[in-house]
This record gives sequence, C-alpha cells and structure tokens, in this order.
Amino acid sequence: MIQTNSEHLSLEQAQATLKQFDYDRSEAIASTPQQVQAALKQVAQHSDYQMLGICADTLDQGKTALVAYATALGYPVQPDALTPVEGPVYIKFNPKTGLLYSDRYVGDHRGVLVSCQSAYADGLNEMYGHLPLDLFTADA
Repeated sequence: MIQTNSEHLSLEQAQATLKQFDYDRSEAIASTPQQVQAALKQVAQHSDYQMLGICADTLDQGKTALVAYATALGYPVQPDALTPVEGPVYIKFNPKTGLLYSDRYVGDHRGVLVSCQSAYADGLNEMYGHLPLDLFTADA
C-alpha cells in the first residue's frame, strides 16, 4: 500500500497511486478513495488540461461519472448534449476543444480514463485508468 497524506502528495506519490489502476496491473488496489481523488487533482495541477474517456454500462451511469469528474477537475460540461446510446457506452470529453460524444462500447473495461495533456514534451503527458466510475460520487 502506498502511504500518502491526501493533502500533501508529491507528484511521484500521486502518479504511483493512479498507476495502480492501469488495466495491465494485477496487484491489489490499496488506496482509499480520498487518496485517489487527491492524486488525480495533484497530477491535474501538473498538466495543462485533462481529457476524459468513460466506459460505462449505461449512458446515465456514464453521464453521472462525466459530471462528477469534470466538476472535480474544474470543467463545465453539458451531458445532455450526448447522443443517446443503448447498452454499454463510451463517452469522450475534451474540455479544450469542447468535444463531447458518446458511442456504443463493446469492451469489457468499466471506469474512467484520464489523459493528462501538456503543451510541452517535457510536461506531464500521461493516461491514468480505468479509475472508478463512482470515485467522486460514492460516499468517500
């Protein structure tokens, strides 16, 4: 388990906390929701903007995650603009361009991908996830 103080994470601690969720990792997740929230906010501070990719069982579940993550990262979003999709859904949100779309999703993964983008090659350009859909909506 990574020991972190959720209020004073180093960038390295934050990245390690989030990397636990990489789809190709097999070790158990030992961080608390508060630690993961703090880690995501910490890496967001070290990038210019973040794009969200959401894989959910339903459009409503995806919209809930979209609004929660966008709000936590400080982005306004209009989820009602999404095209209706039946069944599993993939939602992409790019706050820099305003791109917001939904489409059918046939994969097995569920969760939120957060892609941190920096304007410079030596900036933070990393993708984290699949983070929990309910990270910012569950009783943490």
